[in-house]
Amino acid sequence: MTASHVTARATAALQNLFIGDALAMPVHWFYRVSDIDRAFPEGITRFHAAPDFHPSSIMSLHSTSSGGRKTSNGRPQAEVVGNVILKGKAQFWNRANMHYHQGLQAGDNTLNAHCALTLMHTMNASGGHYDRDAFLHAYIALMTAEEPAHPDTYAESYHRGFFANLQAGRPPDQCAAITHDTPSVGGLVMIGPLAIGERLRGTSLDATRRLCREHLALTHPDASLAEVCDAYVELIDGLLFRESDDAVQDLLLKATRALPRRALLKLVEGNHADREVVGRKLSPACYISESWPAVLYFACKHQQDPLRAMRANAEVGGDNVHRGAVLGVLLGLIHGAPVTDLFEQLTEQHSIRPAIERLVVNS
Repeated sequence: MTASHVTARATAALQNLFIGDALAMPVHWFYRVSDIDRAFPEGITRFHAAPDFHPSSIMSLHSTSSGGRKTSNGRPQAEVVGNVILKGKAQFWNRANMHYHQGLQAGDNTLNAHCALTLMHTMNASGGHYDRDAFLHAYIALMTAEEPAHPDTYAESYHRGFFANLQAGRPPDQCAAITHDTPSVGGLVMIGPLAIGERLRGTSLDATRRLCREHLALTHPDASLAEVCDAYVELIDGLLFRESDDAVQDLLLKATRALPRRALLKLVEGNHADREVVGRKLSPACYISESWPAVLYFACKHQQDPLRAMRANAEVGGDNVHRGAVLGVLLGLIHGAPVTDLFEQLTEQHSIRPAIERLVVNS
């Protein structure tokens, strides 16, 4: 294992984060695979724009003033969506079957990927190291810009809860909101860049784990998710600095948490279609107890064919965007190369590429 191998792995991991996000975007939160096949009969083989019609969308049920869904407690609440964040986008939230990412074009990235890019910018401005306060300042600026600083229409529950608390006067480092979906795979999207950047600069694994937990707690304060975050950081470290490819499968299986290692291996080695595994045996939803084993399943099952792994993840639906970002990091670390030529087709690759180079090459 040479320095060039480490650099190639880290670069590919971060490039694939954005590829995995954009590839799954058009069918994000589709919960019937028949709807995916109807919308994309040839499968998800390339980037697509968000369709006009989303058959599973419940965005109209989600609160625009806080995290979670709308309530009828009779107490008026200040609107967050449209007034504080997602300015100019509130008009899309109360329409039936509106796509969560309406308006996104082929190769566009969703909000959480833009948050990961923002984190990378703040790390690069701090010598490649994590700066909590710098991130919070940049995150708030990204989300509240008068002229939209990202193209997305939807903000997950944690974003809305954070800015509801910020508007209520809480300090930024105490704005995390707890809802039913706090233990969500979306909380891991920013962890890959943070862990890779710190480890490349010699920060110990223990210290990197602590920093990642600290960052996670800003938006996703949940003990079960923090445990998976530890496993993810350890897996990133093991794959990044491994001496032999023979260690890959064992590292992936060792990272499982809610699902026993033996059960995960049985799924990987079984003669089951991907849609049967993630859809029936494992939920395709965001909750970390099922989404983390699903990520490891795809990485183990298709580790020799990263594009197939990315496609399979997209085509089972559910929270495939955030799973895809996390899966992409693992696939990049395994192969040391991004998925085909898709990186060049990302809308924001002109800003993503230098951010990755600064974080990786200047370490």
